[in-house]
Amino acid sequence: MDIGFCGTGRMGAAMVHRLIDLGHRLTVWNRTEAKAKPLLERGARWAKSPAETAANDIVITILTDRRALDAVYDGPEGLLTRAAKGKLFIDMSTVTPEAIRDLAARLRAKGAALVECPVGGTIGPAREGKLLGLAGGEPADFARARPILDQLCRRVDHLGPNGSGAAMKLAINLPLIVYWEALGEALSLVRDIGVSPAKLIEIMQESSGGTNALRNRAPKLVTALEGGAPDVGFDIDGMRKDLRTMAEVAKAMSIELPVAMTSLDSYDAAAKDGWGNRDGSSLVAWRAQQRKK
Repeated sequence: MDIGFCGTGRMGAAMVHRLIDLGHRLTVWNRTEAKAKPLLERGARWAKSPAETAANDIVITILTDRRALDAVYDGPEGLLTRAAKGKLFIDMSTVTPEAIRDLAARLRAKGAALVECPVGGTIGPAREGKLLGLAGGEPADFARARPILDQLCRRVDHLGPNGSGAAMKLAINLPLIVYWEALGEALSLVRDIGVSPAKLIEIMQESSGGTNALRNRAPKLVTALEGGAPDVGFDIDGMRKDLRTMAEVAKAMSIELPVAMTSLDSYDAAAKDGWGNRDGSSLVAWRAQQRKK
């Protein structure tokens, strides 16, 4: 299948590798062409603008935030500058439900369809087609998108109309992001007892404080606690962006997220200390070494 793809950051690139492995023909665009070089070496075709990717009947986008989303779809050389009637767009960005609903309306006005499918998982699962897909859109459009989504995800749930997937993605990210702050606080209580980071993480895994996130990222945590910089899956700056997106949604719903907002203070402080581009789980190491000023 011929697929257009916009956004080849860490997650987007992993998805493109997966689709190439399965025999699809990809036309890719990214704001920074250098990030797409490994994909071009594997046979993907470079598009000079998002509009060029819209020559395909299916276009996948995974972008940083609403500003990037609007620019890629509505900019001077955006996707919607080309004839869109009959095309299917699959957006996998983590943005607000409102942003997705607004985009869906603009696409419908052009005769195109939008299925949102933000995902749970990081680079490794993306390369292996083992993401968790959280889809929203019209049932018929979802049925059309599902063959591709099934190749990227171990499980895909259709949660309702556009906006449903965005809401669920923020919901699953919240406890993960808060967990790293909580685990860092927990380990700060035992930093002076003389037990190695590996042993501490091993014990935490066997306790009520052991989660799937901890089990999956234990080696990264040990590396970070020992002063190293583990490979990045979902970085601290990305988590800060998601926490702010959660705050925006909560404000619109007139609800409070006190634990999430307290955690945001820690992520912001870590970024100020130069940790923003480190894996989000590294917040555990940053928090564990803090002392009251």
